[in-house]
Amino acid sequence: MTGNNIGLFFGSFNPVHNGHLMIANYMAEFGGLDQVWFVISPLNPFKTDADLLPDYHRRELLMRAIGEYQRFRVNSAEFKLPKPSYTIDTMAFLQKSHPDKSFSLIIGSDQLPKFHLWKDAQQILEKYNILVYPRHPSPVTSHILLDHPSVHMLNAPMLEISSTFIRQSIKEGKDVRFFMPDLAWQYIDEMHFYR
Repeated sequence: MTGNNIGLFFGSFNPVHNGHLMIANYMAEFGGLDQVWFVISPLNPFKTDADLLPDYHRRELLMRAIGEYQRFRVNSAEFKLPKPSYTIDTMAFLQKSHPDKSFSLIIGSDQLPKFHLWKDAQQILEKYNILVYPRHPSPVTSHILLDHPSVHMLNAPMLEISSTFIRQSIKEGKDVRFFMPDLAWQYIDEMHFYR
């Protein structure tokens, strides 16, 4: 499938799970997007994660999770950009690389209270639409940014599944295969990740 209206879903995807895919699917179907690109972050400037799998393994997990589904794509642009990676820099890079595309940013509602701390936050608001999905534990239904014309709150299902939960469960010897796409789970199991 081709289309020019692209949603950018940034994350470490460590690992990707069904919640990520469900949110992306909701954004594609109800957010007016032609495609959702999963942009893999090498290292979030606000996080330090000792359990972070190497970039190429997280990319492989995503590729297996998405399979042949045409409305999803994996994007590893941030692997080539200076680290730490910042959303505005990646979006500018992608816009320059794909001038025919119109990009929107997909974020969880938990990002709204700290959005002003993002690099060039005002520039993001001026140049791009921001699609917001409710995120546990605080869905944030009222925030000053929700009144901004570029910010659109979508009534996506609130999902409590997290990558942290999956990593911790695997470390504890739990079988959480049904929280993830089958091929991604198989890869984690074969490679003994997070144990």
